[in-house]
Amino acid sequence: MTTRSYPGPLNYSGFWLDHAQHRTWLAQQADKQFECFAHSLHAGAGFKTLDHLGIPRVSNTQELHTTTRLVHSYALAKIMGYPDADRMIEQGMAYLSDHHHDPVFGGYIWALDAGDIVDDRKLAYGHVFVLLAAASAKQAGHPDADALLDTISRVLDRQFWEEDRGLFCDERNRDWTPFSTYRGMNANMHATEALMAAYEATGDDVYLDRAGRIFEFFIDKIAPQNDWRLPEHYTENWDIDREYAGDPMFRPSGTTPGHSFELGRLLLQYWDLKGRPPTDAPRKARRLIERALHDAWLPDGGLAYTLKSGGEVDVCARFWWPVTEAIGAIAALIKLERREEDEIWYRKLWVFAHDNFIDHTHGGWFPEIDSAGTVTSTIFAGKPDIYHALQACLFPLAQGLSRHVDALKHLRPPSNRQ
Repeated sequence: MTTRSYPGPLNYSGFWLDHAQHRTWLAQQADKQFECFAHSLHAGAGFKTLDHLGIPRVSNTQELHTTTRLVHSYALAKIMGYPDADRMIEQGMAYLSDHHHDPVFGGYIWALDAGDIVDDRKLAYGHVFVLLAAASAKQAGHPDADALLDTISRVLDRQFWEEDRGLFCDERNRDWTPFSTYRGMNANMHATEALMAAYEATGDDVYLDRAGRIFEFFIDKIAPQNDWRLPEHYTENWDIDREYAGDPMFRPSGTTPGHSFELGRLLLQYWDLKGRPPTDAPRKARRLIERALHDAWLPDGGLAYTLKSGGEVDVCARFWWPVTEAIGAIAALIKLERREEDEIWYRKLWVFAHDNFIDHTHGGWFPEIDSAGTVTSTIFAGKPDIYHALQACLFPLAQGLSRHVDALKHLRPPSNRQ
């Protein structure tokens, strides 16, 4: 019989991050996700995506971000002592090497179907996740991680990094000729995540320095000029392109509040790694996070997917991942400073996730609910990802704002948790 334990005690007057019941619940939720997404393991090579029941889907298409996020997530699982994590890491690392890697032109191909190329673009978004996977695999002790770190770092440096701008360009053809002049926030935001993970894994300052340059552009320049909202799309010269509307999954028009949560949390991680210098990074992170919460929270709960440039709701679809990222962002603010208003949001977000997105029967999170609160799928098929929801469970368990992997090493293995 399935039990639906609650995230934390509603009558508790303190902060859930300090309460044993909530911390145990977070660890248990992480375990359930590891168990659910272990079914992604393909009998042959690579991984399968899962349907709403947690069963592998018929589709054989495997995209680069799926492979790399599973490697990253199960590297965290291994660090925590989760059984069989090695199988997932090894299968993902092998698929990166034997399938995604382009033996002709180098770099990593975006999508394959049963080993055959179906989308041969070279995307910065996918490549920064290769860097994240390599960094996490290194911290988990995988023997091939150093070689992958070296390879992907050289590719990012030569093919995507624009030194004069201090930012990554977005996309190229398979042979590295320009695919378009598009520039975007999403790939660069995830680049800061991967660069900081690589810095934590290696101690090489070049990773942290590049993350800092990306923050300078989006946090110091773009956010203040746009009332602490982050435009997603840019021209080749990094001018805001407010008319752009592309892939509704990765490049929706307008602004995406979920990315403000992510970048706000990542800014605090960067500030912490830099030794908490006397800057206003905490204030800027809070401005980003609070603006996104107040713009995007809908009357019936949940967060709107996209906003117009002035903050009005554009696409009101309610997906799981902005909620997970808001949880991580608010948890970071609470770690920095205990404020009652942050605790109210933290509980509100977890209660909404518990009641609407978490699959208490099969594990994992449903990706979308409609206006009536019914599970639906308009963009995402099945349960596409462990990465967002897993980090919403694990990062609050770490005491600090950075070096989460080091903190997770001290958690008890899942089999011993009570």
